Amino acid sequence: MAKADSKLILIADDEARMRRFMQMNLDLEGYRVIEASNGLEAIDRVREDLPDLVLLDVMMPEMDGFEALHIIRETSTVPVIMLTVRDDEEDKVKGLELGADDYVTKPFSPRELASRIKAVLRRTEMDAPGSAGGLIEVDDYLQIDFNHRQVFVGGKPVKLRPTEYRLLYHLVQNAGYTLTHEIILSKVWGYEYQDENQYVRLYITYLRQKIEPDPANPRYISTERGIGYRFVNFRQKQAG
Repeated sequence: MAKADSKLILIADDEARMRRFMQMNLDLEGYRVIEASNGLEAIDRVREDLPDLVLLDVMMPEMDGFEALHIIRETSTVPVIMLTVRDDEEDKVKGLELGADDYVTKPFSPRELASRIKAVLRRTEMDAPGSAGGLIEVDDYLQIDFNHRQVFVGGKPVKLRPTEYRLLYHLVQNAGYTLTHEIILSKVWGYEYQDENQYVRLYITYLRQKIEPDPANPRYISTERGIGYRFVNFRQKQAG
């Protein structure tokens, strides 16, 4: 039975049978569960109940999961796992671009869903350690302050999504060294994601678009083909 301080999970799916299946298994995992049967209702439940995580089905009446996610992201950073019957790369990319934290394809086992939920919740609760040593001046164009979770590009602050921030943190902390796809997945997403190399490629692209002067010819994040990625070496300057 879920405790009063247990994480609150919103299940948004138009199939009552699927909602019952997920609720039964999430109850066994100790979560509290609320439900929505369409995208509009999901938006209202996010605003009113402030869940800790949302399971959002893509194919729903009145408003699909993509549109609902777009509206949710205008006001909320709640973790969202998209659910779909389509194992389509374009759908996955679209969901991640809109701000989804993960993607699970139906049918899935209770164990798989529980594992993904735990991994996403763990990531969202995990702040990068404040041991980066103050302001990092990579060069005149890029400065990073992990202690205050700030990134400056061309003298202007740039907002990174939590996953982009964690990715940048681990790349910078290992500047000059190549991180393999497996290491990046383990550090940024969790050990459950060892086969999700497309996540690394996609978020490297996002990060380059935000911090590189010319993303097509990256200055800071280099690709070690077939191995992984390496952040340029630099000399760190302490903030005064």
